[in-house]
Amino acid sequence: MQQLKRVVVTGIGALTPIGNTSEDYWNNLSKGVSGAAPITRFDAEKFKTRFACEVKNYDPLDHFDRKEARKMDLFTQFAQIVSAEAMADSGLDIEKINVDRAGVIWGSGIGGLRSLQDEVIDFTEGGHTPRFNPFFIPKMIADIAPGLISIKYGFRGPNFTTVSACASGTNAIIDSFNYLRLGMADVFITGGSEAAVCQAGIGGFNALKALSERNDSPETASRPFDRERDGFVLGEGAAGLILEEYEHAKARGAKIYAELIGGGMSADAHHMTAPHPEGLGAKNVMINAINDAGIDKTEVDYINVHGTSTPLGDLSEALAIKDVFGEHAYNLNISSTKSMTGHLLGAAGAIEAAACILAIQNQMVPPTINHSGDDEKFDAKLNFTFNKAQEREINVAVSNTFGFGGHNTSIIFKKFEE
Repeated sequence: MQQLKRVVVTGIGALTPIGNTSEDYWNNLSKGVSGAAPITRFDAEKFKTRFACEVKNYDPLDHFDRKEARKMDLFTQFAQIVSAEAMADSGLDIEKINVDRAGVIWGSGIGGLRSLQDEVIDFTEGGHTPRFNPFFIPKMIADIAPGLISIKYGFRGPNFTTVSACASGTNAIIDSFNYLRLGMADVFITGGSEAAVCQAGIGGFNALKALSERNDSPETASRPFDRERDGFVLGEGAAGLILEEYEHAKARGAKIYAELIGGGMSADAHHMTAPHPEGLGAKNVMINAINDAGIDKTEVDYINVHGTSTPLGDLSEALAIKDVFGEHAYNLNISSTKSMTGHLLGAAGAIEAAACILAIQNQMVPPTINHSGDDEKFDAKLNFTFNKAQEREINVAVSNTFGFGGHNTSIIFKKFEE
């Protein structure tokens, strides 16, 4: 049987509602800062939800020239920016690696939703004149993000986008992990980006009754596991990771953040948008990831949960954790960083993977903020890390992401040891 290779993280980039670099992102995560505020990207006055977790102080001209920026949807711009930060952080020298064995796998649940929306609006308001932006299709398609990243760096290895709703970013990381440990590549830029804070995004999720409508207090609206949670808060942004085969990273003297040791996938096979009520898919995916990592469940210290702040989703995931971990569930720290960032859809798994890696680096669990009242449906002995970060020894961290359609993904990072 083929000996699987080790895979390590050597670079991180982040552009989030609470920080426009990975360093700022972590600082605000650890402080419990909320990224929710009234929407600025469009006039939301007529919508049931009038707030979101937008990226702050973002000007595309700080990163691209005007002509280049006009060719890219916001989700692609975000992908380019975090990839550049991760590449710089990794210290990779393109001249010294085999670009035929370097790939890009990226996650996005929707792609260029805003570009699609705007082109349709322009068409309908323009007297039905069939005049479209020549970059409309490239701006819209989800796979353009990894395509443009590979063009920028000349990476000629595997290149595609994973689309599995809110599990997309984690799926991209798992696919990259598998190529690397099977010896089919040396390096991957991977992660996810999303930019769905637009009329279609807010309106569509409002119609599903999925969003919080706490317009009088946006900063407290995302409240996973709280008694008064009423839906998720839509977010936007991206995160990118540089994953490398360990010997490749070692040979060039790379700094190593953590080791990626396992990944799991499963399906609920239950409902279009609702989770399995007993958390069956969530249970299976965590078991799959633990088995893939070859560890005992008692080795897990921290779970960054999907935890969207919806009544059904939070409960099913908590039930799954108790089912999988048994008595060890009470030794875990559990937290939902969506309480701060909102839900970045296809990019959620990417920014939450970064949160797990940085938690291991800093030996600190970021909090689940906005908790004000216990829900009796949850086991009171579970440690949801409410409202304040907690220092603890973290050797193994799990990140869960689940998506509409019943897609479940889970990945496991470990403190790096030679």
